[in-house]
Amino acid sequence: MAVILGLISIGAMGAAVFASYRSGGEVAIGYGFTGLLAFLYSLIGLLLGIVTAVNKNYYKGVPVAGILLNMVSLGCLGLILYMGGYFW
Repeated sequence: MAVILGLISIGAMGAAVFASYRSGGEVAIGYGFTGLLAFLYSLIGLLLGIVTAVNKNYYKGVPVAGILLNMVSLGCLGLILYMGGYFW
């Protein structure tokens, strides 16, 4: 589940950034809402990945991949917010 949430988050933010680029930087409120949902999906996916990785009954590779994907997604969102504040 963590991997799926990470992929959804990365895909949604990639689509929002691409659509924002295509419109010349003029973004609708829907792109911001997409970012908020991607942030929530990443947090939930990160928590699910950590809980699953700590459990002894599961294979460790998939939860670790989920943790990494969600960390990348959160890092990208943080970079977008940092660059938005820096250049604004």
